[in-house]
Amino acid sequence: MRPRVRRLAGGGELWSYWSQRMPRHPLEEDFMAERTRGGSAASRVFLVVAASVLVLVALLAGVLVLDAQRAARTEAEEVTRAVASSLAVVPEVIEALPGPGASEVLQPIAVEVMEQAHVDFITIMTPDGIRVTHRDPAEIGRPYLGTIPAERIVTTEEFAGTLGPSVRTIAPVMRDGELVGWASVGVTIGSIATDILPRLPFVVSIALAVLAAGLLGAFLARRTTRRLAGDLPAGSIRDAVASYESVRTLGEALRAQTHEHGNRMHTAVSLLELGRTREAIDILTETSRQSQALVDQVAARRDGDPTVGALLLGKAAQARERGVEWTADIDPAAPRSTLSPVDAVSVVGNLIDNALDAAAAGEAPRWVRIAFAPAEGGALRIEVADSGDGIPPELLDRVYEHGFSTKTAGAEGRGVGLALVRSIVESAGGGIRLTPQPTTFAVTLPARRS
Repeated sequence: MRPRVRRLAGGGELWSYWSQRMPRHPLEEDFMAERTRGGSAASRVFLVVAASVLVLVALLAGVLVLDAQRAARTEAEEVTRAVASSLAVVPEVIEALPGPGASEVLQPIAVEVMEQAHVDFITIMTPDGIRVTHRDPAEIGRPYLGTIPAERIVTTEEFAGTLGPSVRTIAPVMRDGELVGWASVGVTIGSIATDILPRLPFVVSIALAVLAAGLLGAFLARRTTRRLAGDLPAGSIRDAVASYESVRTLGEALRAQTHEHGNRMHTAVSLLELGRTREAIDILTETSRQSQALVDQVAARRDGDPTVGALLLGKAAQARERGVEWTADIDPAAPRSTLSPVDAVSVVGNLIDNALDAAAAGEAPRWVRIAFAPAEGGALRIEVADSGDGIPPELLDRVYEHGFSTKTAGAEGRGVGLALVRSIVESAGGGIRLTPQPTTFAVTLPARRS
């Protein structure tokens, strides 16, 4: 049966036919699935930055509201303190207390001051706390609800009285050095909350300004990321970095190996020209023996990785080139890792590169040791140790940060290797651990699925 063909301009008919006939490559399927599932890296950057901005704006708005509430409460305390202290020295108040007709004289004064000072209540009372004035005239003659200080001092507190919770200040009324009464002035918590409302537009305007700036930053970050990475998913970008690191470290290893073999061959040719055949044969034999020893170790593994084997051969030559003693202990029973060849080279290569740099910069004896061994449950354990000066204790927690490096600033690729190693290992379900003295990185990769 002939497959249905859509007619598209520019050869679309032929493409439609073959797209139905030919299956997709597995890598293409994985890429399309990841792109559909996770979105592009640019979109992720935008979402992360936007979400961070929203959280920041929410926190900022909360802080501004709390600050406004604190300011309103402080203002209420200052107002009640000032009004109470002023009432306590008013001659009419001092003369009327604690006489029998004090309520008729002081109630109108209290009402007028409440209106002018914008406070919720003014209670003038006798020395023992019997009300002479109150916002509700029915409460006059009843005991004051609140704290009457044991000493004759001005006191501010929060107390729940007949009008509910309030911030209130009580001041002593003195005449000729004698206590004749108390003046209490208060503002309810509800009034304080109402006073915050006029300040909310300012809070909202600041929050919106920060939100707009943050979203603009998120948009610019998305645009910049898209210029660099296009619509690639985040995983593909990491894979690209891993591929670059793999090519770099493998290229350095092969260059060192080629350079070493070239030097030995030139030496052997020179010896042959001088008629010193035995010495030329010894040099070539030693070269073959060193390489063959490592080849035998790699080949002895039951499930070896030829890519990693080639990397180790090159790194051994690179170590000899830099004057670093190289030791490789590869257990024949060590399983193959779950990593792809690119990721495996990135992990092992970066760890060895760091170890070689540290050993070469340290004091003699300079050495690097690498080991492949089986771990519990069929896992693979890779250890890389070096004789370098080590990592300061205060920096142990930062070695995996992007951009952080203990090496000389300005070198290409600094601060990427260990961060990439941890990302690859953890994505594969493994773990990495650093132990000092000597500096040893131990990577554990889970067993391969049957």
